[in-house]
Amino acid sequence: MNTTAASEKIGFIGLGLMGHGIAKNIVDKGYALTFLGRKNRAPAEDLLARGAKEAAISREVAVASDIVFICVTGSREVEAIIRGPGGLKEGLKKGSVVVDCSTSDPTSTVALAAELKALGVDYVDAPLSRTPKEAWEGTLDAMVGAPDAVFARLKPVLDTWAGRIVHIGDTGDGHRMKLLNNFISLGYAAIYSEALALAQKVGISPPRFDSVIRNGRMDCGFYQTFMRWTLEGDRDAHKFTIANAFKDLTYLESMAGAAGIANPLGNATKNAFAGAFAADQYVPMLATHIGKVNGVDLTPSKDGKRQEV
Repeated sequence: MNTTAASEKIGFIGLGLMGHGIAKNIVDKGYALTFLGRKNRAPAEDLLARGAKEAAISREVAVASDIVFICVTGSREVEAIIRGPGGLKEGLKKGSVVVDCSTSDPTSTVALAAELKALGVDYVDAPLSRTPKEAWEGTLDAMVGAPDAVFARLKPVLDTWAGRIVHIGDTGDGHRMKLLNNFISLGYAAIYSEALALAQKVGISPPRFDSVIRNGRMDCGFYQTFMRWTLEGDRDAHKFTIANAFKDLTYLESMAGAAGIANPLGNATKNAFAGAFAADQYVPMLATHIGKVNGVDLTPSKDGKRQEV
């Protein structure tokens, strides 16, 4: 790490499934880190033990930092963090950068960028791909929307937690690309779920179905983590909630509407998730729900190994 980059003071808000790992990598690789505490104390205590400092409100994070990362659910939460009482906007100084790693609505992103630009603050988007496992290992994918000079400034910090970084365009383009990325992945999830339900209905069990798809042309990394729930009962293989998936698909619908394009497949995918979500359910569990709706049982066996039927 070069000395100039290391002199940047980093703030972090959002120590959830992805954020904890990202923040851990930032502080472990030599950056001074100030984070916003939360009710779940385990991530906070871990970061304190690694040498990070804790702030009580977002404004304090802004005051202590040159670059602030936000990693929360979506635009509503991001807007509250920036604009709300005790928010970042009250403490940001000219020359600061705010980086939204959430999956947010691009319309909100562009509006926030204009609002903060008036204060001399750059606002960019760097949404993520992959899972909490890669967040912890520092090998996430990031798609970044930022002016060239700001991207160059951020790159050394992004390198601490991302293995693949794509500078997709200007502010807002990262979130636009993230919605397209999630449309494809969540579309896969909807197709896999319906295909598994139909297969079971006509007498082809998930293991038999998997024996054809796995290692064939239709196989991919997403398929493999998705199937670990149905085949093995591994609820943590793909820790992305159905509720957040549905939220992202509503953002996609809004983006398509603003662009004046029909997206019938996007709406069909959204509808597959619409009736399925609960707070503790992850995307691969959509298969269990779609099976139940269609009168077939795709629940993993109690021993975590689904047997041939």
